[in-house]
Amino acid sequence: MTTLFEQPLNVINIGISQFSEDLQKQQVPVTQLDWKPAGGGDEKLIESLAILEQAEIAEKINAANQEAYQRIISAQPVLKSYAQAKDVIPGMTDKTILHAGPPIVWSKMNGPMRGAICGAILFEKWAKNLDEAAELAASGEINFRPCHEHQAVGSMTGVTSPSMYVHVVKNMTHGNIAFTNLSEQLAKILRMGANDQSVIDRLNWMRDVFGPILAQAMTFCEEGIDLRLMLSQALHMGDECHNRNVAGTTLLIQKLAPYILDTDFSTKDKKDVFNFVASSDYFSGPTWMVCCKAALDAAQGIEHSTVLTTMARNGTEFGIRVSGLPGQWFTGPAQQVIGPMFAGYKPEDSGLDVGDSAITETYGIGGFAMAAAPAIVSLVGGTVDDAMMYSKTMRQITTGTNPNVTIPALNFMGVPTGIDVRKVIESGVLPIINTAIAHKEAGIGMIGAGIVYPPMEAFVKAMHAIAQQYRG
Repeated sequence: MTTLFEQPLNVINIGISQFSEDLQKQQVPVTQLDWKPAGGGDEKLIESLAILEQAEIAEKINAANQEAYQRIISAQPVLKSYAQAKDVIPGMTDKTILHAGPPIVWSKMNGPMRGAICGAILFEKWAKNLDEAAELAASGEINFRPCHEHQAVGSMTGVTSPSMYVHVVKNMTHGNIAFTNLSEQLAKILRMGANDQSVIDRLNWMRDVFGPILAQAMTFCEEGIDLRLMLSQALHMGDECHNRNVAGTTLLIQKLAPYILDTDFSTKDKKDVFNFVASSDYFSGPTWMVCCKAALDAAQGIEHSTVLTTMARNGTEFGIRVSGLPGQWFTGPAQQVIGPMFAGYKPEDSGLDVGDSAITETYGIGGFAMAAAPAIVSLVGGTVDDAMMYSKTMRQITTGTNPNVTIPALNFMGVPTGIDVRKVIESGVLPIINTAIAHKEAGIGMIGAGIVYPPMEAFVKAMHAIAQQYRG
């Protein structure tokens, strides 16, 4: 005992950090272990967890989650073509507008979502001005539908109308197809809620020139473009493929360029396309979203699985979908994104979290792969150490790692893949998402970028629904 007390202290503190802070002030070496009781100590949630921990049930869930995980990592999304939404997206009618996130009605939409919808109505020539567009949107004549319920995803507000061009991506492993619209590049754009004449003019050019050139270009690429391979290359070159897309855009336009040159469009039109792509690194951003969507859709509908296939936000609610509970949304309030703002804007100017782009984190890139892209911290805030920590921490809540998409800085660890609702509830660790920030009012656009987490409420609802299946 005497010898024990003569030795230097090495303390591991579990839980409340105040104890470790007091020891640090006294120069005592201490390791802080962040720990929370399972389910946050909520008795009903602990009861649901206990049901799923029963040996027979746990065995079924683990087997189902392995199946979901294998479907995700074995997916081979290939870009096959570009086409107008009305010609390829299932259920897209002449008066349908797709939006990001879970289902929402006009009266509950936030400023950016309303602004984007009004802009899309003007673009489609369903109204002559913004006042008429808002009146039509509120009339009930427009069919508002989540992108995710039509095999699609949409960045930020996600607004997709019939005449817009979209990517057509086929998962060659499982046969399913996914869609997303084209990048308008950044700042004052429809997907951020802007809708003035410059926005409409750009959308018209994308419909009349940009989309058709890409569509014709892909007719010369019979094998399509292997997006999983290109995604892996982009991560090895310093992207995380959600908000940093320098490498990905370079790789994608490099692949497309010879085919674009082969099209029968004018030299001026081709030059305009190359200049437009060069105007922002975000050209490939939607491409990675639809790549992830094609992979994750293959994991939907696996009985007993607790793996997420969707995380999406509509600016009012954050919604998740679970493989073993197809067709069901579990929601909580959309959160405020925390991060650097553009000059002249303050946090109170920002709209709440919005967009389907969290499909990237659901797959395992974006915020989950920030260790691959330490330069991302200059956009979303934080430090390089933070970026490394985020990728390591996400491993706690996932089923495995993806051997096909790896992070060099973490000894080529695969990106964390297969978010498990059980692990989120047990650990209290929420998925991290990096994302752009749109102004809370319509018509302004992007004003910053940062970090956000889903509301725990959505996972709690999902957890109870999963456990309900096994109650007597």
